[in-house]
Amino acid sequence: MTVDTKATVAHWLDNKPFGGTSERTAPVTNPATGRVTGQVALADVADARRVIEAAKAAFPAWRDTSLAKRTQILFKFRELLNARKEELAAIITSEHGKVLSDALGEVTRGQEVVEFACGIPHLLKGGMTENASTKIDVASIRQPLGPVAIISPFNFPAMVPMWFFPIAIATGNTVILKPSEKVPTAALWIAELWAEAGLPAGVFNVLQGDKTAVDELLTNPDVKSVSFVGSTPIAQYVYATGTAHGKRVQALGGAKNHAIVLPDADLDLAADAMVNAGFGSAGERCMAISVLVAVGDIADELVTKIKERTETLKIGDGTRGTDMGPLVTKAHRDRVASYIDAGEEAGATVVVDGRTLSADGEADGFWLGPTILDNVTTDMKVYTDEIFGPVLSVVRVETYDEALELINNGPFGNGTAIFTNDGGAARRFQNEVEVGMVGINVPIPVPTAYYSFGGWKNSLFGDTHAHGTEGVHFFTRGKVVTTRWLDPSHGGINLGFPQNN
Repeated sequence: MTVDTKATVAHWLDNKPFGGTSERTAPVTNPATGRVTGQVALADVADARRVIEAAKAAFPAWRDTSLAKRTQILFKFRELLNARKEELAAIITSEHGKVLSDALGEVTRGQEVVEFACGIPHLLKGGMTENASTKIDVASIRQPLGPVAIISPFNFPAMVPMWFFPIAIATGNTVILKPSEKVPTAALWIAELWAEAGLPAGVFNVLQGDKTAVDELLTNPDVKSVSFVGSTPIAQYVYATGTAHGKRVQALGGAKNHAIVLPDADLDLAADAMVNAGFGSAGERCMAISVLVAVGDIADELVTKIKERTETLKIGDGTRGTDMGPLVTKAHRDRVASYIDAGEEAGATVVVDGRTLSADGEADGFWLGPTILDNVTTDMKVYTDEIFGPVLSVVRVETYDEALELINNGPFGNGTAIFTNDGGAARRFQNEVEVGMVGINVPIPVPTAYYSFGGWKNSLFGDTHAHGTEGVHFFTRGKVVTTRWLDPSHGGINLGFPQNN
């Protein structure tokens, strides 16, 4: 199976590509070369409604499909994905820029949610009480919502959608996936795989586009829920608009993840972790560590160790065996570079400068190397803003309490980590820190599929995290059925309020 990336990347409905009526398109670019490789269709309202209507039409039959049949299709999809995941990884690298090994890791982590969803019969079991009242039985069941929307970001074209759609489909919903227009092709590849696995037409649909498509998904009454991952301002907009139109919304926003390194930590382990978590995928991860909080007198030694490791990294085209690829667009590359300029002007020490870089790739690629800024203070823009690039800021403090206060006073609460050999300090940290995902000597604490993914504060709008049992509850709603099978003789007329007896 191949996807022609030089043609216009279309929508997908009824298990086939759909060109739509809109004439608007946007360029699709290879970040490692700077060249436009194709165009992606940008939906108008009519296109969006066609895709939503397909999902709505398919819902009754899919809702009524047995759990046994749904599970068989999920298992088939999982087997096809596992056999061909290198194809999907190559597509991700060509449009996002991350190195092939990182792209393959993304697909593998997404596959874990597919595997979790294969156990959906167990997860959808309800409860039943016999003879709750005389000859009356009460049962609770979980039922699907209907057509659900997924709006995913550019940085994980496969994994983030897979946080949602395997569970949504397994629980009996139909799906409209709106991928980022920067990385549109992975969604079509996934749609083809679902069709090959035997998923009925209209159950999994792809709507390409920009704000026009998003707004229709947020306001159309036939869409019952919205799952979103992206920046905090857009997450706020998605949550406010979607809930105002009666939808369930889980909107995961931005991050400014801190890692605390205590004086008793293994500094070699911590240095490795800071490089891996700060510069993997060019820092374009919502779980990236962007602030290192060095406690006590370890900062000089730790920064030296991180610098030595950073300078060994090979930056270049992700297909050439490099450690880190380009940023996703030229505009984003320039934006991240401007933060380095601002940090330097504000008095931060540039320990490693990613602006001066010789990359193993074409000159027009969107290159920016790993950057370390030391002596960063909390009033600098490099500290307050979500940069979303390969920039690691080092903040020096004297005590654990100062470090904890930095995190808890911040507006974000997505992920955090602490490096220490003191079990008491680690236990105290996991209890006191106001963040949704915590790592102890683990720099990127992304939970496994059977636990939930999500942050606190301005990193999450809505009260439900992604995947795990919270995902099952998000994509279903409860119903309680009270049953009485009458004896041959009737009970007679009684206009009083029903009583338990």
